[in-house]
Amino acid sequence: MGEVGSYPSYLELYESGELKERIERAKELSYRCVLCPRVCMANRVDGEIGECGVGRFALLSSYGPHFGEESVLRGWRGSGTVFFAGCNMRCVYCQNYEISQLKMGTEVSPRQLAEVFLKIQDMGCHNLNLVTPSHVIWHILEALYIAIGKGFRLPIVYNTSSYDSLQSLKLMRGIVDIYMPDIKYSDSSKGLKYSGVKSYWEITKKAVKEMYSQVGDLIVGEDGLAKRGVLIRHLVLPRNIAGSKKVMEFIANELSKDAWVNIMDQYYPTYEAWDYYELSRRITSEEYWDVARYASELGIHRGIPFTHRD
Repeated sequence: MGEVGSYPSYLELYESGELKERIERAKELSYRCVLCPRVCMANRVDGEIGECGVGRFALLSSYGPHFGEESVLRGWRGSGTVFFAGCNMRCVYCQNYEISQLKMGTEVSPRQLAEVFLKIQDMGCHNLNLVTPSHVIWHILEALYIAIGKGFRLPIVYNTSSYDSLQSLKLMRGIVDIYMPDIKYSDSSKGLKYSGVKSYWEITKKAVKEMYSQVGDLIVGEDGLAKRGVLIRHLVLPRNIAGSKKVMEFIANELSKDAWVNIMDQYYPTYEAWDYYELSRRITSEEYWDVARYASELGIHRGIPFTHRD
């Protein structure tokens, strides 16, 4: 069996009936869909496809133990990733564009998705890692309710682009143990140009603050595994497109200097990035370490490349 908690917080919601009420609220938000900040108003309950590319049923791309996540998530048995197809963003450099933009996945009913959650647990994974969940919150809650009734007990990771609505995040309070927001830009004009979304920075700041209000700084146990909290990712882009220093200032000044931050250096041009000169190369070592040093100067000291080097 996996890393099964003795009494995950979502069990209280399940036993009190609150989880079922949240499923109904998520369904209501899906009639004229406002689950994410795009507010596309598609009637997804009756099968209309939203701007995310998904209708009544979630699109499942793949699932299983993943050993490429941060060490505090993957441990020695892997993070149990569930990759959802479709996305509420349109990043021109998306490294998973086959899944997010081309929507390579299979429709799954809530019962089928629940079986996937249970298989992740049976595989021995340390957690259930929901990748790109923002547009399928209703589907996730439906499946979770079924899975809990069949013995599901893993901690839940919410792995997101940070383009999340506050009303959807509030539905996840007491359900998500670890939020993993990828903060992409500190300039909304860049979000519009490279990811096709409006008001990215303003929405992201509110969303990540909500995540922090729910679970706080990341708690890592003596076994080296994340137990609860926020783990922030930020991908450094070439030519300071991401506005990385401003992102670090937001974390240090408005969240916490004890935040666990993974400053990522793995950008490479893919998908439609070649159509943009400014995105058509990898980042340099200088670009990466300039951001990392600045974060340290601000007092950020946990994460990569800080106290937990991989």
